[in-house]
Amino acid sequence: MVQSSVLGFPRMGRLRDLKKATEAYWGGKTSRDELIAEGKRLRLEHWKIQKDAGVDSIPSNDFAFYDQVLDHIQLFGVIPERYSKYNLHALDEYFAMGRGLQKEGVDVPSLEMVKWFDSNYRLYEFMLIVISFNYVKPTLQDNQVFKLAANPKPVAEFLEAKEAGIVTRPVLLGPVSFLVLGKADRGQSVDPIDQLDNLLPLYVDLLAQLKAAGAESVQIDEPVLVFDLAPKAKAAFKPAYEKLGNLGDKAPKITVATYFGDIVHNIEAVPKNVHAVHVDLVRNPEQLDTVVAALGPQQVLSAGVIDGRNIWKTNFKAAIEKVELAIQKLGKDRVVVATSSSLLHVPHTLASEKTLDAEVRDWFSFAVEKTAEVVVIAKAVTEGPAAVKEQLEANAKSVEARASSKRTNDPAVKARQAAVTPEQHNRKSPFATRIAEQGKSINLPRFPTTTIGSFPQTKEIRIQRNKFTKGEITPEEYEKFIEKEIADVVRIQEELDLDVLVHGEPERNDMVQYFGERLTGYVFTTHAWVQSYGSRCVRPPIIVGDVSRPAPMTVKESKYAASITKKPMKGMLTGPITCLRWSFPRDDVHQSVQAQQLALALRDEVVDLEAANVRVIQVDEPALREGLPLRAGTEREKYLSWAVDAFKLSTAGVNDGTQIHSHFCYSEFQDFFHAIAALDTDVLSIENSKSDAKLLKVFKDSDALSSQIGPGEIKDRVEEMLVNIRPEQLWINPDCGLKTRQWPETKAALANLVAAAKYFRQKYTQ
Repeated sequence: MVQSSVLGFPRMGRLRDLKKATEAYWGGKTSRDELIAEGKRLRLEHWKIQKDAGVDSIPSNDFAFYDQVLDHIQLFGVIPERYSKYNLHALDEYFAMGRGLQKEGVDVPSLEMVKWFDSNYRLYEFMLIVISFNYVKPTLQDNQVFKLAANPKPVAEFLEAKEAGIVTRPVLLGPVSFLVLGKADRGQSVDPIDQLDNLLPLYVDLLAQLKAAGAESVQIDEPVLVFDLAPKAKAAFKPAYEKLGNLGDKAPKITVATYFGDIVHNIEAVPKNVHAVHVDLVRNPEQLDTVVAALGPQQVLSAGVIDGRNIWKTNFKAAIEKVELAIQKLGKDRVVVATSSSLLHVPHTLASEKTLDAEVRDWFSFAVEKTAEVVVIAKAVTEGPAAVKEQLEANAKSVEARASSKRTNDPAVKARQAAVTPEQHNRKSPFATRIAEQGKSINLPRFPTTTIGSFPQTKEIRIQRNKFTKGEITPEEYEKFIEKEIADVVRIQEELDLDVLVHGEPERNDMVQYFGERLTGYVFTTHAWVQSYGSRCVRPPIIVGDVSRPAPMTVKESKYAASITKKPMKGMLTGPITCLRWSFPRDDVHQSVQAQQLALALRDEVVDLEAANVRVIQVDEPALREGLPLRAGTEREKYLSWAVDAFKLSTAGVNDGTQIHSHFCYSEFQDFFHAIAALDTDVLSIENSKSDAKLLKVFKDSDALSSQIGPGEIKDRVEEMLVNIRPEQLWINPDCGLKTRQWPETKAALANLVAAAKYFRQKYTQ
C-alpha cells in the first residue's frame, strides 16, 4: 500500500492567529501562558486537519513561534553568551535571538537572518508587503558545547499529539544541514562542520527519547544535499548516518528529506542505511531514475509530487504518472506520495477566499487542499483510479479549463513576444554616448543627489487610501489628495536642494502589488497569507495568465510631479524579475516567458514616461539575485541570461538623453557581477552600508561596468568610496527607500546627504 505524507504545515493559522498572539505578547498585551496555549491550540487544529484528510505521515515539531532553525539552536544549546547571561525565560531568550531585545536592562541584537535556500521571496525593510522565508543562522563558538534541552520540544509535541489521539512523524533539521547552515560567531574561527562529532550524541539521545515516547518514524531534513557542498561537508554525511542510521530498535525509522533541488550531484552522500529518502519531484522530476537506482535494496522512496511552494492545483494525471513510474521500479510498499517540501510556503486554506473569481479559484490549492491531494494520489495508485474517480474527473476538468481559458492565453501578448528581436534589448548608443547626451538634457552637477523613490507613508496617506478602496471617497477626491501629497514632497525636496527629485509614491501600496493591480494576468487574494519570518506575513500577488499593460500605470503622477518643478523628475518602476519573483508565478510556462511579458509591459511604461518629459527613470531589481539557481554552472548562467534580457527589454526603448537607473538593495552580487554590468544601466544604486565597501571594490577591480554608481552612503564614507569609484561616477543617495521612516529623521538625513555632496563638489573643483 502506498502511504501519504506531508513534510510540514503552515504555522500561522487560518486568520494569522499566531501572528496576532505573538505580537500581542511582544507588546505586553497577553501573557506568556496565553501565547503558549495559543500555540498548542494551533498545533492541534493543524494535526486534525491532516488526520481528517487521511494523511498517513503527519508532521510534528514543524510548528515554531519564530522559525524552525531557531528552534534547533535552542534545542541543542547553541546560544551565544550575550543572550544566555541574562537568565531570561526560555521563550524570551528565543525571541531575543530571533528579533533582538532592548528591555529592562537587556540590550542585544538579533542573530543574523538569511534567506531559506531559494524560497521565492525576501522581506525588505523599506516595503510594506514583500515576502520571503528566512531563517536565523546557528552561530557557533570556538569552544562550542552542545547541550540537549530538558523536555525536548520534538518529544513534547509528539506526546501532545499522541495525547490527542494523533500519531505524528517528528521533523528534525539534520545534523549536517544544521552545521552547514551555521557560521562562526563574531571574533571566532570555528568551522561549524568540524563540530559534527560533538553534536551527533545529542541526536542519538533525542532519537532514543522519541522512540521511548512511541514515535515509530522521524523525518530528518537534510536540504543542503541540493547545494554544491564543500568536500568536508559532503564527507560528513557518511559518518553522521553510520551513527544515526544504525541505531536499530533504539530509534524510530528515519526518512532523510531533501527539497528545493536535485541531489544527483551528491547521490553518493545520500544515506543508504535509513528507512526512506525524500526527493523533490516537482522542482526536479528528472532525478527520479538516478535516485531510485541509488537506493538500498529495502529503502523507500518518498516522492514529492505535490508542490509545496506554489498555489496551483496539482495535475493528478501527471503526478500519478511520476508515482507509478517509481512503483514500477520499487513496488507499492517502497513508495510514499508526499508534498515536495513543507507546505509552510503556501497559504493556509482556499476556503478563506470568498471574493476570488470562481474561474481562477478553481485552479488553486492551498495547504489544506494540498493535504487532500496527497491522499487522493496515494489512493489512486494503491486502489486504482476507480477508487477516486470523481476527484480525478473534477481535477482533469479544472486542469483543462485553466489551459484553455482566455485569462490564461492572450494571443496578442503571444504575438508580441514572438516578434521581439535582439535589437530591442539594446539601447540606441553605448554608455559613453548616452552619458554625454544626458549631460546636456539633464545637466546635473558632480556628485548628484537623489533618493531611491519612496517617502514616508504617513497615517493620513493610509487612511485616505483605505477610504478610497472602500468607496468612501470619490476617485476625484482621492486624486486631489494624492496631488497635494506629491506637491508637498516636491517642495520639501526643493527646499533640501536635492538634484533629481521623485514624486514620493504616496499612491502606492507595495512595489509589486501596485503594478500587478494595473496589469492583466494578475489576481489578488484577501486571506492568502504566507509567513515571511517571525510574525511577518505577506500576501503574494498571483500571475494567472499572459501579462500585458492595458493603460499607463505611473505616468499621471510622474507627469504631474514633473510639471511643478524645474528640476529633473525621476519615474519609479519595479523591474520584471522582481515582479516575477515576488509573486506566485505560473507553473504552466517557463519563468523566462513570464519575465519577458512583464518586460514588454514595463517597456511601454518607460516609453510613455519619457514622452511625459520624465527623463530619469529607475527600474528596481532587488530580487535579481534571489532567482539564482542554488548551484553554480550552466543553470545559473541560463537564468542570468534571460533575466538580464528581460531588464534590458524593459528599458531599451528610450532615447540616449533619457537616463536609466536601477536599484539593488541588500544584494551581494560579487559572484555574478558580469550580469550586473550586462544590464547596461546609466546609474546603478546599491545598498553599501552593510558591506564595508566590499561591493565597491568589485567596481574598481572590474572593467565591465562603465555606468555611474550610487552606493547609499554620505559624507563620512564618501572618501572611502572614492578610493574605488571615480568622482564622475559617484552619486550620493540613501541606501533604500524611505517609506517606513518618519519625516523628521528623513529630512535630517537628506539634509546631511546634500551637505556631503556640496562639500565634495567644492573639494573636487579646487
